[in-house]
Parts: sequence; structure tokens; C-alpha cells
Amino acid sequence: MRGGGDACGLRAGAVSWSRATWRPRPDMGSLSCPSSSASHGNLPHLLLFFLFVRPFNCLASYSRATEILYSLNEGLPAGVLIGSLAEDLRLLPSAGGQDLQSQSPQHSVAERNPPLSFSLASQGLSGQYVTLDNRSGELHTSAQEIDREALCLEGGRGTAWGGSISISSSPSADSADSCLLLLDVLVLPQEYFRFVKVKIAIRDINDNAPRFPISQISVWVPENAPVNTRLAIEHPAVDPDMGTNGVQTYRLLDYHRMFTLDVEENENGERTPYLIVMGLLDRETQDQYVSIIIAEDGGSPPLIGSATLTIGISDINDNCPLFTDSQINITVYGNATVGTPIAAVQAVDRDLGNNAQITYSYSQKVPQASKDLFHLNENTGIIKLFSKIGGSVLQTHKLTILANGPGCIPAVITALVTIIRVIFRPPEIIPRYIANEIDGIIYLKELEPINTPIAFFTIRDPEGKYKVNCYLEGEGPFRLLPYKPYSNEYLLETTKPMDYELQQFYEIAVVAWNSEGFQVKKMIKVQLLDDNDNAPVFLQPLVELTIEENNAPNAFLTKLDATDADSGERGQVSYFLGPDAPSYFSLDSVTGILTVSTQLDREEKETYRYTVRAVDSGKPPQESVATVIITVLDKNDNSPRFINKDFSFFVPENFPGYGEIGVISVTDADTGQNGWVALSVVNQSDIFVIDTGKGLLRAKVSLDREQQSSYTLWVEAVDGGMPPLSSTAKITILLLDINDNPPLVLFPQSNMSYLLVLPSTLPGSLVTEVYAVDKDTGMNAVIAYSIIGRRGPRPESFRIDPKTGNITLEEALLQTDYGLHRLLVKVSDHGYPEPLHSTVMVNLFVNDTVSNESYIENLLRKEPEISIEEKEPQISIEPTQRKGESVSCMPTLIALSVISLSSITFLTGMGIYICLRREKKHHREDENLEVQTPLKGKIDLHMRERKPIDISNI
Repeated sequence: MRGGGDACGLRAGAVSWSRATWRPRPDMGSLSCPSSSASHGNLPHLLLFFLFVRPFNCLASYSRATEILYSLNEGLPAGVLIGSLAEDLRLLPSAGGQDLQSQSPQHSVAERNPPLSFSLASQGLSGQYVTLDNRSGELHTSAQEIDREALCLEGGRGTAWGGSISISSSPSADSADSCLLLLDVLVLPQEYFRFVKVKIAIRDINDNAPRFPISQISVWVPENAPVNTRLAIEHPAVDPDMGTNGVQTYRLLDYHRMFTLDVEENENGERTPYLIVMGLLDRETQDQYVSIIIAEDGGSPPLIGSATLTIGISDINDNCPLFTDSQINITVYGNATVGTPIAAVQAVDRDLGNNAQITYSYSQKVPQASKDLFHLNENTGIIKLFSKIGGSVLQTHKLTILANGPGCIPAVITALVTIIRVIFRPPEIIPRYIANEIDGIIYLKELEPINTPIAFFTIRDPEGKYKVNCYLEGEGPFRLLPYKPYSNEYLLETTKPMDYELQQFYEIAVVAWNSEGFQVKKMIKVQLLDDNDNAPVFLQPLVELTIEENNAPNAFLTKLDATDADSGERGQVSYFLGPDAPSYFSLDSVTGILTVSTQLDREEKETYRYTVRAVDSGKPPQESVATVIITVLDKNDNSPRFINKDFSFFVPENFPGYGEIGVISVTDADTGQNGWVALSVVNQSDIFVIDTGKGLLRAKVSLDREQQSSYTLWVEAVDGGMPPLSSTAKITILLLDINDNPPLVLFPQSNMSYLLVLPSTLPGSLVTEVYAVDKDTGMNAVIAYSIIGRRGPRPESFRIDPKTGNITLEEALLQTDYGLHRLLVKVSDHGYPEPLHSTVMVNLFVNDTVSNESYIENLLRKEPEISIEEKEPQISIEPTQRKGESVSCMPTLIALSVISLSSITFLTGMGIYICLRREKKHHREDENLEVQTPLKGKIDLHMRERKPIDISNI
């Protein structure tokens, strides 16, 4: 991969590099050749460096220094080829350069063409961005991406060697400001030594959008600014990219038909936007304009940045004061009190601030006598009676008043004052206050009852010539009544209860007038005093809240709000928890913020209901109560819980498919979806299934105890929460045996097998046995043997043990007992409710020897069927405990002694007899060995040990 950069090589010193002999690679661009003076300037430092690495006699070769310049775009990936120093400096042996030709011909090829080695003279910042192949001399971009703006925007001008970054304005640069990455490369071995200064110019790409330093830009324009006024917009946009990739133009999103933008470029190439006024401005019509200013660079595609531009219109004094009327008429009585305001004039100026300041003054045409009689306030325009009206005062005064503004022609208004002379004394009103009166204001409590007296008024005519009447003027719960029996006394009292919260202040007047139509007023001001007559009122008397369980400590619940219509301290509300509130709830008495200090558990308690109180600060205080209901919302914080860790079920075998084995009970303390539980069988799911809704465990197939006697399952319960929680339980299913297997006779193996019985067999001797097994268990597997059919010369000579199946000889064999004896043996279990059985034919051939087997076999085949004797075998099951008998022990001891003596005598005789028989048996060993095993059987019955089954242990 090639960087597409430019390369230039220049040999310093005596050797020159001709552009005609050096052919750059097609993908490396044009060649830029900087001056070699910089190389000569660094030569002393170079000589000092190599003084410590090579012998002094080689200094002549160190003067061969080279500069080479590459250029590439910023932001390239790793592995892009910047250039090959070996090719660009023509150091390859194949080039046949001067260096190779100068070698002695006596040297070998290896000596004439030693391998070149390239290395960085110093490891600086450049090592992060460039990798150098030590053998080929190829420069590649590294994994660290080159960002021109990050490297060079804050760099100083000039050139810094040794792996540094600089901005250079040399003629060889691609633009006025170029970013250079500088490398010092050593080329070895010594006979090809070069000290190469590599400059890599980083070309800018449009990877940065213009950006305004601030997001809100303000420009102020005087409202009298003429058209084409130009105002520079401070804080222009900044683009770290260079050249055409930088900011090129500006525009407004909305020009409001009043403005346009222009861009000026200074000698440094910086562009500044200018706001141009295109219409007449009037602050009084519109005082500001808001638009979006957009900066756009010259990249392809272009990038933009924006900011809000607020154009404020500053005020100038272009408006003068104006009166709404040109003349006002004023009437003043001759007995008016000095200082009484008689009128007020007011002018309006639409400007702002100092431009709108107005002062009032009399015109010079106003006589001085009028000015002395009526005072004009120059700031407020209020006209007051300044002196007492005398008898010589003119009845009409024309006051010309001027409204003066800065730089304006005064506005003019005429006040025509007419004085009405009073030639008699007006009626008099003399008050005497009953209620509390201070500075002409009567103070009443709002809870005063009806008909509360306020004041007495005496009405009279000073001249004593006219009749005087009076009445009450104004609105309010008051009345003025004659106070009998006096003719000129009047009582002012209340007519209904007053409420401070509805109205706090009343202004009424007692008016006295005489028969000549002249009247006088006495103004009365009544101020109500607030009482604590209102209890706090909750905005919500029932506050219903919800909170998820497992909340954080001191969790915010709500902010209670109660208002009190009273004023002052009487209206200040404090909040308190009711006595039924749990201790872990807190209520801020000032703010009314309700919190809970501990975690709530819905499974412990789902709903909290208690009261809160709002109490004011009156004396005595009043309060109101609200009810708070907090519902704790469920979270899936409880796993399903089985009633038992282990479940055991006993099921009879051959249980029908999908029959109910048992119920798996599981609960979940959560509610709703979080408490919904789904059950599933983790293992053995091909045999068992569980009903999720009812928890019924069923078997898909019929179960056979003989195949598998028990099953161990794991049942998983998963709730419906997010994320779901689960638990497992162990299920053990034990199959109860059913008598579904008859006894299986293992010996004899066939009804056609037979056994030779010698006539000399002693009574009580074991002849053979019947051996059977039962796959069932318990009583279903207890086997009893019985002979149900006999055939032969004297077949009753043989007896079978019902427990062991051993067949013994009961009586001594006679000459007439020779021949074939057939015994039909029934093998029966003790199953419930119906025992099962099997039969087998036991063939005994009584003779001294077997001389003709075919004869016996013919007898077995020709022998007719044997009639079956229905006689069930009896197996005595001895109880484990015997009841004590009430008879005397002496007869029992005597009987036991006799039986013991007889047994000893019998055993002694049997021992002698057996020894004698064993002597005789040795002489016939070979013959007996052949006939004592069944000819058709393969099992040595005499070698087996069979233990009787003890039913009491089953």
C-alpha cells in the first residue's frame, strides 16, 4: 500500500544528484528539493556524534548527508507506504550507482554488495507514527493515526530535527503552513553510509467542521443605523483544517428582510463575518431579531457549524413626551385645606432609560401668583394647593404645564383651575370613636359580633340656620343610625359578621349636607384584624401513594400540602404524623415531605393506612387531619417455594397412563405476574408430565415395577417475574408391587427330564428339589410348593417341602416301587387378591441303574395325563411373639426332658447309620455319579444350598 506522497532526495557536499538520473516511483508524486544549506548547518553536530562511534580516519565519508521530503494525507491507516529510502536515494545494488562502481574489482561479490541497514538516529515522537524497515528502508504509517491538527496546530514555526513535529513555511511546503514530521535516518554499512534527514509533510483533509467559540452570539445595532451599516460579528467560527478546508463562508438561516451577511478576508487569510443592515430599524416596533448563523468550510462535501445570533436594537432618543389631553379642568373650593392634591398631569415617552425621563414645569407664561398658589411636582406632575385661598385670589387660573424630555421640544397641557368661593360655614361632623382608632384608621377584629358599635358622630350646622342631614356612603357591612332620643347624634355599627379572608379593608364616608345643598364628608377607614378562625386544609384529604418494595432507605414518598387562610403566624402550617403511623415513616414538620426510613416488604405488609395532621400556629392552634394510604407494589424478590423440599409418592405398578400420581404444592409470596408459577419436569420428562395450573404429577406411560422400582425426578418452579426466579424440588416415586408375575420354575427345566432314585435310598433323604423364583416382591413373591398330582407304583412315597421345594422320600422303597413315578408340582405365590401359580412335572425313575434311556423316554411320552388334586399348600407363618400360657411349668419341663433324651438317642443312631452307608457308597461311586443327576438336566442339585424363606422377615 503506497502513501501517494512526494519524495525528493538531495546529496550534500561534492556529490550532486541529478534529476535526470533519478526516476521516482509513479505513485510518489512530484519531487520537492529543499536547499542543502540546512544539512551543512547541522554538520558540526553530525561530526561530534560520529566521533564516538567510528575511527577518526573515516570522517571524510561522514560529510555525505542527504535530505528527502515526503508528503501524505493525515488520517491514513496503518501500513500505508510513505516511500522507500533505498529506491529514492538510489542505494540499491541493481542501480549501478557511483558508490558501487567505486569499489575495488578484487573484492568478492558479497564484499561489493553488502546488505544495507537503515535505522533511526533517535527515537522521538516520530516513532509513534512511522515505522522504518531496517532492511528495505521502506517507511510505513504506524498503528497510531496521524492527526494533523493534534500534531501541528499548537506547534511553533521553524524546523526541529530528531523525531519532532514542526510547522514550516518553507517554499518547498505544499501550502503556506505545512506540518512536518522530521526523522534522522542512518544508512549503514560505512562504505554506503548516509545521514538522511527525512521530512514528511502532513497534508490536511477536511475532517473538522467549523465551530463557534460560543453558542449564543449577541450583536447590538442602534435603531437609527442607516442602511448598509456594517457590523463585525465577534467570535467567528474556527476550523482547525487549513486552506480551502477551513471556514469559507457564512450565512443566516433567517434574514428577517432586514439584514444580510458579508465575509471579509484579511492578509492572514482569516475570514470575519459582517452583519449589514438592509432596512430601517425601530426599537419601539421590534427590539430584537433572533436567527441562526451558519459557518461552512470549503471541503468536499462541506461541513458546517452553527450558533444562535441575537441582534438587539439599542434605543436612541427618537421619541418625545406626549400628553393624551391638551386641557384639563379643575375645581377647588375656597375652604380647601393647604397641601390637598387638586390634580395630576402625566406624559408618556416611548423610549427607554434616560431617554424616557420626563420633568414637568410651568411655562413662563404662567403668572407668578398662580405658581405660588399651586405647586407643581416636577417629577410626578402632581398639583397641590400650596397656600390658603384668600378673598383677593382670582377665581380662574390658567396653568400651562410643560413635559420636558432630553433633546425634545416640550409637550404642553393646560390646566384650567376654577375656585369656588365659600360664603358660609359648612356642616360639621364630630366623630367619637368606640373601637380602637390609630391615625384615622379603625381596627376591628373579624370575629366581632353583629351590631358591634364603632363610633358616634355628632352632626351640626355652625350657623344654626340650616337643617343638617347625614348618611353613610360606601359599601361594607356597616350602617349609620340616629341615636335616640338625641336629634343630632348618629351611631356607626356593624350589620353582619366580617371575614378577614374575604376582605381586609373598608373605606366609607359619613356625609353631612344641609338644606342649601352643601355637604361635607368625613372619610372613615376600617382595617380588620385577623383571628385564628380557619383550620389548615389539606389539598387532598385522602392521599393515595404507591411505592415499590425493597425501596432505598429514606425514600421520598410525597409532599403534603395544606393551606391556612389566616395570615401571619396563624397561617403557618406544621405537619405531624398521626399516632397510628408506624415509626419508620417520617414527616418533615416544615416542608411536609413524607419519607420512609426503611425498606418495605410487600410480603410482610402490603398496605399502610394512617393519619397526618396539619396544625397552624394560632392560639389556640387549629388542625385538620388527612389519611395516607400507601400501597406497596410487588417486585419479584421471592422465589417459588415448595411446601416440602422432597416429595415421595407410592404408586401401584401398572398405574394407567396420565393417571394422577400426586400434587406438587408450590407457593410464591409475590403477587400478579410475579406470583404466577409454572412447573416443569427437569429430568424424566419423557415419562412424567406435570400440570402447571394444578400441580398434578402424571405418568405418560404405565409403570412396571419389575423394570424399574423407583424414579427420582427434579421439578422446577419458575415464576413470571422479570427476571424470573426459580427453585427445584426432589420427587421420589416408589412403585408398589402388584401380583402380576407367576412363579417361574427354574428347575426342573423340562417336564420330560427325570431323575434316577436308587431303591436303597433311605426314608427322609433328599431326592431332588423344585426351584422357582417370582419377580414380584413381598407376599407376592412368597412361593409355596405342593404336589397336586401323582402317578406311579406308589407315588405317595414322595413328599415336597412347601417352603423349600425339597422332595424327600417318605417311606422305604419296596420291590414293587420299581418304575416311573410322576409328580405334578404346583408352584404358587401368596399374591393378593389372586395368587398366581405355575406347574412342573417331576419324573422319578426308581431302579438300580438306567440301562435303557429310550425306554424311559417312551414311558414319559406315553404316560397319560395325571388327575389334579386341588389341595393348596399350607405354609405356617409363626408369629414373632407367643402368648404366655397360664398352665403350670412342671409338666412342660418333664415333656421337654423326655423329648431331649429321645432326640439324643435318635441322632446317635442316625450318625452310625450314615457312616455305614457312606462306606458302602464308595464302592458304587462311579455308578451313582452317573445316575444321581438328571440325564436331561445340567444343574447339580445336590451341590446347591437352598435356604427356606422366612415369611416373618418379608
